[in-house]
Amino acid sequence: MRIAMGLDTNGSVDATLERARRWRDLGFTSQWSSQIFGPDTLTVLAVVGHELRDLDLGTAVVPVQPRHPAMLAAQARTVADAIGGRLTLGVGLSHQVIVEGMWGLSFERPVSYLEEYLAVLVPMLRGEPVRVEGERLRVTATGPVGPSEVEAPGLLVAALGPRMLELAGQVADGTVLWMTGAATIEDYVAPQIRRAAAAAGRPEPRIVCSLPITVTDDLEGARQRINEAFAVYPTLPSYAAVMAREGASEAADVAIVGSREHVLEQLSRLALAGVSEFSAAPTGSRAERDATVEVLIDFAGR
Repeated sequence: MRIAMGLDTNGSVDATLERARRWRDLGFTSQWSSQIFGPDTLTVLAVVGHELRDLDLGTAVVPVQPRHPAMLAAQARTVADAIGGRLTLGVGLSHQVIVEGMWGLSFERPVSYLEEYLAVLVPMLRGEPVRVEGERLRVTATGPVGPSEVEAPGLLVAALGPRMLELAGQVADGTVLWMTGAATIEDYVAPQIRRAAAAAGRPEPRIVCSLPITVTDDLEGARQRINEAFAVYPTLPSYAAVMAREGASEAADVAIVGSREHVLEQLSRLALAGVSEFSAAPTGSRAERDATVEVLIDFAGR
């Protein structure tokens, strides 16, 4: 299991570049950034990856609803060109409260919409012609969008439900997960996506997992801080459902929190569950974060 680091893109691009450089110098050559309400993540990654050419960069994830698949494909291919092809595009459905309440867009039949979206996006990422006549997307492209000669970005789909996992296995390179525990990955996520990939004749799918992680001797304090920082996720239906599979009701229930030995044990459990890459989200005080990074480095060196 590869150890990656979550790259915070809040603040200036120069500040993000400096963070990425620090993580790279510590050995974290794979870094993942989310797209929420801050800067445009793909644009920031283009700058970071152009300056630091030895990094593998990924989005975890770009919501599909606000971006037409042709525009997202062109942007992703342009970023891949800028950073030497080392881009993984993670995409996913956002949440009804955001899509309808903030963006004023439809959240009707989201999985069906994603099917149509991927039917356009997947060939476009490869620079292939596309003709899709769907219920909500009707797209025709006779040639590549974005740069004409570039290695296609990898594609991961944030998938928690059965049909989403099936889609991720059938048409993408795997899935990227958040707030999903080891037992759920081992018993539910990995078997479902592997079956779908095998049935479609695709390679073993990537499973990228991100969780809050803290090495600490103040277990209760750390759990309280994690629950406060990530309080929104148990209120979102898709995360609530996948957390329930783990027997979890709070963010701290799926986070990796505890002693050095406990954290190493939980990382090993994720690897055994089928996670191919763990993207760490260190939390806590400066001392706790430093201790967490030390353990991640040690695990990566095994």
